[in-house]
Amino acid sequence: MGVAFVGVRHHSPACARLVRATIERLRPAYVLVEGPADFGSRLGELLLGHEPPVAIFSYYRDAERVHASWSPFCAYSPEWVALHAGRAAGAELRFIDLPAWHPALAERRNRYADAERRYAEVTDRLCREFAVDNTDVLWDHLFEIDADDLPERLGAYFALLRGESGAGPDDTARESYMAEWVRAAEADAGDRPVVVVTGGFHKPALEALAREGGTAWPGVPAPRDGASGGSFLVPYSFRRLDAFTGYQSGMPSPEYYQRLWEGGPDAAAGALTEAVVARLRGRGQVVSTADLIAARTLTEGLTRLRGHRSPARTDLLDGLVSALVTSDLDERLPWTARGVPASASHPAVAEMVAALSGERVGRLHPGTPAPPLVYDAAAELERLGLDRGGRLAVKLTEKRGLERSRALHRLRVLGVPGFDRESGPDTGADLVLEERWWVAPHDAASRMSALVEAGAYGPTLLDAAAAALEERMALAGADMGVLAAVLFDAALCGCAGQSERIAAGIAAGIAGSSDVAALGVALEVVLGLWRHDRVLGTARSPLLGTVIEECAVRLLWLVEGVRGGAAPADLGRLRAVAALRDALLHAAAPLGLDRAAALAVGRRVAADPDAPPDLRGAAFGLARSLGDTGDTARAVRGAASPRVLGDWLAGLFALAREEVLDPAAAVLAVLDELVAAAGEEDFLVALPALRQAFAFFPPRERETIARGLMERRGVRGSARALLRSPADPMAVAEARALEARVDAALAAAGLTGPTGDEES
Repeated sequence: MGVAFVGVRHHSPACARLVRATIERLRPAYVLVEGPADFGSRLGELLLGHEPPVAIFSYYRDAERVHASWSPFCAYSPEWVALHAGRAAGAELRFIDLPAWHPALAERRNRYADAERRYAEVTDRLCREFAVDNTDVLWDHLFEIDADDLPERLGAYFALLRGESGAGPDDTARESYMAEWVRAAEADAGDRPVVVVTGGFHKPALEALAREGGTAWPGVPAPRDGASGGSFLVPYSFRRLDAFTGYQSGMPSPEYYQRLWEGGPDAAAGALTEAVVARLRGRGQVVSTADLIAARTLTEGLTRLRGHRSPARTDLLDGLVSALVTSDLDERLPWTARGVPASASHPAVAEMVAALSGERVGRLHPGTPAPPLVYDAAAELERLGLDRGGRLAVKLTEKRGLERSRALHRLRVLGVPGFDRESGPDTGADLVLEERWWVAPHDAASRMSALVEAGAYGPTLLDAAAAALEERMALAGADMGVLAAVLFDAALCGCAGQSERIAAGIAAGIAGSSDVAALGVALEVVLGLWRHDRVLGTARSPLLGTVIEECAVRLLWLVEGVRGGAAPADLGRLRAVAALRDALLHAAAPLGLDRAAALAVGRRVAADPDAPPDLRGAAFGLARSLGDTGDTARAVRGAASPRVLGDWLAGLFALAREEVLDPAAAVLAVLDELVAAAGEEDFLVALPALRQAFAFFPPRERETIARGLMERRGVRGSARALLRSPADPMAVAEARALEARVDAALAAAGLTGPTGDEES
């Protein structure tokens, strides 16, 4: 009987119907489906009775590469229908494509995402020929609504695509492998037919390759020695399937196509009109009966105008927009292009897109195998009392509290949804001994999916979190800031081995790093862990001590070499100098840091006219923190230029804001004099940087400064009220500047008198 090749577009109801009809008509010996061959022995898992959408999640890891991908199925996916129709017909079922980890699929995160860039030229030409906006509209027009002669149309379409689009080496490798399965199945089937279901792009090549070659069953490629990998079923969702949310499946609006699959285009249009109206009314938008009649009338008119026997997806959407959106649209309609809609989409349009996208989430059969991590996580959550939703306070000083914190952080690091920390230590320097978490009500589908995917990292929460941190460390390279964040997460997760390796990685990269801000973040985190974290098990770690010493020396060397004139204050750089100060104040004695050398650097940078103003102020503050007795008020006067003062003060306040609060330093008096003496233009120039500088003071200290100014000027009243301006100071300043320009323009035109009053 031979081989029947059915080329399909993934997630197409029309193709799914064709596949089902072909299998029911031929009742083949074999049904061969484009899918990962290494899952072939477990096809029974796909047929347990799940509620789609579901997906096969595959992962692979070796010393050189980490790969994860998904093969998603919904109820109208041709591959899903082929498996179920094939089983009903008594056929042998096989997946015949290369495994997801194979190099031929290395660039794909999703097996069934149409790589339409390969044939964009031909599809663009077809879109112009049929006067449609994009390939989704073209597909609906040609196949989903009115295609009585579907097999012939599909054959012509895919032949045109393949004829004008060359296959790359990855496609060639996959097609050669799939053809081996086809030849072997045909030889084994005898006089019974074989049905092959693959992406339409592959169909012409497979038809040619299947005509000659060996007929032995091909082997299933195995990962090389030392590599690990596997595949598991996970629940999926329409949101993840939808092209409007970033998935380039080739079929947006999955809820629409689900309704199209279940009841045809007329039923889909009616049901989804009701869904759109319900969503709009639920958000307070008035949708009258007249609006519904207008939408139905416009949809029917567009359907006839475009030559459709029944409304297509865009007929429905365009009809709804015409009837329900009365204002001008700033953005083009989302369905006229591919990809994620602009955030500025009209609210009614956004609701239409959401209604056609749908909210369905798949559900796996209870008997579906899962990776060990799923069971370990469930057991840990139950043991620690974390399997219930709600807010949670965790005390890090208690053994059980620390265990709960570590479990929660491991789930967070693995990206499992529903575990959000609301407060707690942000770096090792924070002396915070309690965390507050929000554990969302149990969302079985999304949490299960995330845990299955995280199972690629290891069998237990500890092992998986450690592997995920190792991966982040590898991706960070020599980025000190990222490595520091990973180090802190490792400490929170209780991954001591990773903490040591990450700290060693930071130590190894310090000598080659020239990023002052990133080194500062690293020093801040490591210093805090070294000083305080007996709770996390990192206090007084020798390796962390080495990192602190090398970071401090490197930062001193880099800071002295910074040049750049009057650049705006660099907050990352100031944070780095503050971390350097803390290291010199708290770790100099035990680690042997040279405070005298650091003091000398601070003095030199503070006096260097070529150094940026913020760094000069920070260097002065560093020197003061280390015991220098320099005159702060005199230094402030030396930085009195309007374009310099605010940035210089930002540097000083980042390191030694107590100088302003100390009456003996007389800094507040000097600042009051300088600001009061500044002209209008100079004040406006200095104001933004001054505001940034004083942002270093917390509210209570700003109130102290306000009280000091009021006492200095002999003003009575509430200092706190002085801080609560009814208007934005920058807006007031800009308004005054505008008034000054207007006055100048009037004066230049001779429209004001000598007293400034307008002439009559």
